[in-house]
Amino acid sequence: MAPRGRHRRIKPSPIARVSRASLTVTAGGAGIALPLVGVSHVQAAPVDIWDKVAACESTSRWQINTGNGYYGGLQFKQTTWQAFGGTSYAPRADLATKEQQIAVAEKVLGKQGPGAWPSCSVRAGLTGDMANTSPQRATIPAQPAPRPAASRTTTDTAAERSAERGEKKRVGQESARGASTYEVERGDSLFAIATDQGVDGGWQRLYERNSEVVGGDPDLIIPGQRLSLDAGGPGAKKSSGGTSASDGAEKAEDAEKHAAEKKSAEEAAAKAAAAEKAQEAEKAEKQAAAERERKATEAKAAQVKAAQVKAAQEKKASAARAAEKKAAEAKAAKAREAERKRQAAAKAPGYLTPVKGYSPTTSYRASGSSWASGYHTGVDFAVPTGTAVRSVTSGTVVSAGWAGSYGYQVLVRHHDGRFSQYAHLSAISVRSGQQVNSGQTLGRSGNTGNSSGPHLHFEIRTGPGYGSDVDPLAYLRGKGVTV
Repeated sequence: MAPRGRHRRIKPSPIARVSRASLTVTAGGAGIALPLVGVSHVQAAPVDIWDKVAACESTSRWQINTGNGYYGGLQFKQTTWQAFGGTSYAPRADLATKEQQIAVAEKVLGKQGPGAWPSCSVRAGLTGDMANTSPQRATIPAQPAPRPAASRTTTDTAAERSAERGEKKRVGQESARGASTYEVERGDSLFAIATDQGVDGGWQRLYERNSEVVGGDPDLIIPGQRLSLDAGGPGAKKSSGGTSASDGAEKAEDAEKHAAEKKSAEEAAAKAAAAEKAQEAEKAEKQAAAERERKATEAKAAQVKAAQVKAAQEKKASAARAAEKKAAEAKAAKAREAERKRQAAAKAPGYLTPVKGYSPTTSYRASGSSWASGYHTGVDFAVPTGTAVRSVTSGTVVSAGWAGSYGYQVLVRHHDGRFSQYAHLSAISVRSGQQVNSGQTLGRSGNTGNSSGPHLHFEIRTGPGYGSDVDPLAYLRGKGVTV
């Protein structure tokens, strides 16, 4: 039965071995040009091929970052980008230029082969550009520095041993196909191992089975690591003819070891689960105790707060009662004082002079240019500032405040329809609309407004406005006042 077709690791070419040997042997001769077959099994892919790969991977969006963990037009994983020197260009592939991404991709291609892009490498034709059959020309110097023959022999022997080891490794790998494990050697990659060993699912499946051994970066494997191969691969079919006794014993030993490890892992997991359950129970109990303590503390705090609120309310009520009592007492005292004043006013004469103990100094109708009307519209009492000014009889305050040239004044309307004016005051003791009794203090004399000095200007009017004045002394004398 013909074996199933698959990619194989390229064997060292006999021509390459002969060429290397020829170069060594003829190193001391004249300079000649010899064809050299490239020892690398990977050739740089053309840019148009990488464009096709990018079109397949990312629809040719070289700066794409969809948040799925793969970046750039060739969809680099971050660990791959770092492992192959991409960070020397940019922190991530999507931040690098197209040319920089292709430069890193060439390194990945050389290490992992086209399988690094499993589907798109086939669609883009990347797998068709892998073989390097272009011969190169190398010119050997005409007069190289002479070397001892022993060194030349040693070099030849080392080269032969290196080629021999490569051939033995290839033969060993060919014979090891179908085995359940593989030991990583220098220069291996998951792609190459999966291809050589015929692993179903390729290097991705191989990595899934050995992620615990390899670690988080599938591009980084270390010589000496033992990888588990897919038992269902083509290698297993090739060895269906039977296994040797040593292979059977090894498999039995591996199975027994695996069973023991599995049992140990299960026991450890059970212990860990029990410990975790106990910890969770202890944690739950602590949380419950803390919750009970919190509720008890809150209840106690609520009781203290309620007591404080009650005490504050009682204190506030007591203060309110005291304030109410004090206000009532003040109101009663005020009423008693008002009654006393009323009775005193009732006993007082009905009319009197505006100031006590003083006589007028400027008569009514005295002429002079200092008055707006050309004459004096009232009478003046030359009294010191601060002398009490009283209402000549009972009435209602019409106005109390500033009055221009009269300064501060009070105007009172009396029951007979007349108005009395008290001007140039320094202070006012009543307000507009207030009822006043005969002899009640209206304010204090002063020197405000258009005044020649401290005095009281007193008028009697038939109306509230200027120009309705009558003789104030005649008015008072008509009411029985001696002035």
